[in-house]
Amino acid sequence: MSRLPAPAVSTVSAISAAAVLPGRGPGRGLPRADTGADVLRILSNPRTAAFLTVHQNGRRRYGYWQAYDSATGTGGCHVALPTAVCDELERARRITFGEPVVDPTRTTYRVLTTRRPESVRTVPAPARATTGGFTRAA
Repeated sequence: MSRLPAPAVSTVSAISAAAVLPGRGPGRGLPRADTGADVLRILSNPRTAAFLTVHQNGRRRYGYWQAYDSATGTGGCHVALPTAVCDELERARRITFGEPVVDPTRTTYRVLTTRRPESVRTVPAPARATTGGFTRAA
């Protein structure tokens, strides 16, 4: 897998970047992804395929397709994720990218979540019990 171009360092905060996304406002019913935890929750949902599009001029855009929800009447649209938050998750190695799909004007990658090494649970050894002079696993 080839290495992606490094994201440009932005002075825009992650929260303000999420606040100006089109289609986000009071009464729209769309969830906001203001923090890394919110974005990571969306990206880690196996039913949500998220992608990174790197345009020919270097502009990076993260997004996913939000399915239509007939109960709320929302969705059925492409939802952009805050680039600053996603770039920070990439720097922290919480997300990685799949194989590139190259078009003449852009390259698209599937965004995948990674596991933190410290979040991997270690299973403790089973307690040993003794009965009648023999040792057996409990």
